[in-house]
Amino acid sequence: MSRLDSFIRRLEAQRLVLDWAASSLRDVEGIVLELGLGNGRTYDHLREKLPGRDIHVFEKNPSPNPKSMPPVDRLVIGDMAQTLPAFAARHPAEAALIHADVTTGVPERDAVLFAWLPEQIVALARPNALVVSGWALAHPVLSGVPLPDGVPDGRYFAYRAKPAA
Repeated sequence: MSRLDSFIRRLEAQRLVLDWAASSLRDVEGIVLELGLGNGRTYDHLREKLPGRDIHVFEKNPSPNPKSMPPVDRLVIGDMAQTLPAFAARHPAEAALIHADVTTGVPERDAVLFAWLPEQIVALARPNALVVSGWALAHPVLSGVPLPDGVPDGRYFAYRAKPAA
């Protein structure tokens, strides 16, 4: 498969997953976290699908399309390895949805570069929170959940944070 076809499939899967995640949150309280802003497409999509919801975005060097720039009070700038723990200290277990949209595009590299991320996600997720990611996350508090029809295996991943014991 060409890289273009792969990119298109990723975006189609991403839209399906984000639509599914947003619809499952209609009656769930909590903030939404977008880990990685990039061009701002997925943030913009979440903003449209979850109007009125507090969406906090984390990005090291934000440079999205101007139409997709989050409000300054919802944009956390800096290295997520430092900004996520600081945010979690102020907002522990408040996220109903976490979208981890950080990737190098090379799963083996991501596993090393972002080995610290699952622990931070767990610190931010409220019990039963939904976590969706472009790559597999391993943590004992996260349980895999089936994705909506139409999402190819291995293209996206979804998890629920286990309820507090």
